[in-house]
Amino acid sequence: MAVITIIGAGMMGSALSYPASDNGHEVRVVGTCLDDDIITGLKANGYHKNTKRYLPKKNGYYYFPEAEKAVRGADLIISGVSSYGVEWFAENALPLIPDGVPVLSVTKGLIAGDDGSLTTVPDLLKKRFEEIRPGEKLSISAVGGPCTSYELCDRNQTYVAFCGEDEKTLGFIRDLMKTDYYHVDVSTDVKGIECAVAMKNAYALAVSLAIGMGISRDGEDAPEHYNSQAALFAQSVREMKRLIKYMGGKEDSLVFGAGDLYVTIFGGRTRRIGTLLGEGVGFDAAMETLRGVTLESVSITRSCTAALLKAAEKKKIDLSDFPLLMHIRRIIEEGASPEIPWDDFH
Repeated sequence: MAVITIIGAGMMGSALSYPASDNGHEVRVVGTCLDDDIITGLKANGYHKNTKRYLPKKNGYYYFPEAEKAVRGADLIISGVSSYGVEWFAENALPLIPDGVPVLSVTKGLIAGDDGSLTTVPDLLKKRFEEIRPGEKLSISAVGGPCTSYELCDRNQTYVAFCGEDEKTLGFIRDLMKTDYYHVDVSTDVKGIECAVAMKNAYALAVSLAIGMGISRDGEDAPEHYNSQAALFAQSVREMKRLIKYMGGKEDSLVFGAGDLYVTIFGGRTRRIGTLLGEGVGFDAAMETLRGVTLESVSITRSCTAALLKAAEKKKIDLSDFPLLMHIRRIIEEGASPEIPWDDFH
């Protein structure tokens, strides 16, 4: 039995307590500074108000001021924060990581550099760790692939990838977490997998535009238009492939992003905002409708396109290779019509 501490009581971090607990490990779930109400509910009866499910009975729950106690003796730390919480995790959680204990990140995101570069979350956290604890190295891996928190909580068959620089560490983490329903591949292509699974949020919004445009034209009760969705899916995969190449990742890692794109289109917050924008609801109004909801799709679109605009200025890329992504940017930043620029896909 191992001790696995999850920092961040959000939906995916909490969902990972299922395979960890099912494998007989001691699981400690630590809330961030924003999770006090979640932890209060979990301490009371084990019910997670966002997943709307009871978490495994043997889990232990901690407010963040108790985090130092929760990480003591841990064999694995799981970072369960969203992309909006990365800097918080770096500042508040990294100093608490015990020496030599590996970290597994569930965060999906890319950070734009002033030179047009894109940095993965693991690379950012490694850099922050070395700044906070000079002379020490952070062993960090990440998880990516088609997995919704709801279905993982329900123990539905799921296939993901753990990516990191060290194969031995990846094998160790996989052995801790894999079950008969949670299947884990491993890869050392951190850039490729992290790019693919981050960008799927932006492109899921793009595909969902077709859903909203269909509603706008034919009404709520009309059948969905799968031809247009499939075409946008294909263009999304094409552009994701180009982005992976730009970051120096391996083409084969695209499969995890494509699978993740597929599952994200079928429901949740990304589909919702894409549908609203496709219906012609302005971006500000759509954000007001979804107030309080974490929208990774908006964050990654802004971050990635900011980097690509700078890269284009330096002649590193051609923006015409990313017509769908830049279309989403225009909708978000300039209030452009959702009408799809089909001819730009040629």
